[in-house]
Amino acid sequence: MPFIHSDEAVVHEIHGGRFISYVRPDTGSRELAAWRVEIPASTVGPTHTISDEETFYVLSGRLRLTIDGESAELGAGDAAVAPARSELAVANTDDQPAHMWVTTRVGLTAELADGSTITPPWAH
Repeated sequence: MPFIHSDEAVVHEIHGGRFISYVRPDTGSRELAAWRVEIPASTVGPTHTISDEETFYVLSGRLRLTIDGESAELGAGDAAVAPARSELAVANTDDQPAHMWVTTRVGLTAELADGSTITPPWAH
């Protein structure tokens, strides 16, 4: 089915963020996963290494993305690409919430600094 309505989105909450999953295998995608993430004000996510390339598009607010040690402040309309196997961190250092659209390949995993691995359900 090529169309996904908002009532089909699944919400996951982890590390202070809210991940609203739209595009995933159980909504018809074979290769890509896409979701909207809501990051509250003053929230710093954990640094992690991603298994696959991810793209980011800021919908609202301001976010600091750090990819392999290089940081940038991004606002609405800005985008970024994190290569596979890069180290990634996302932070909202503003006093307002921020929203971002993220895409990646189905099957993404993330390794945290402590060596544990997360298999995000919004990317499977």
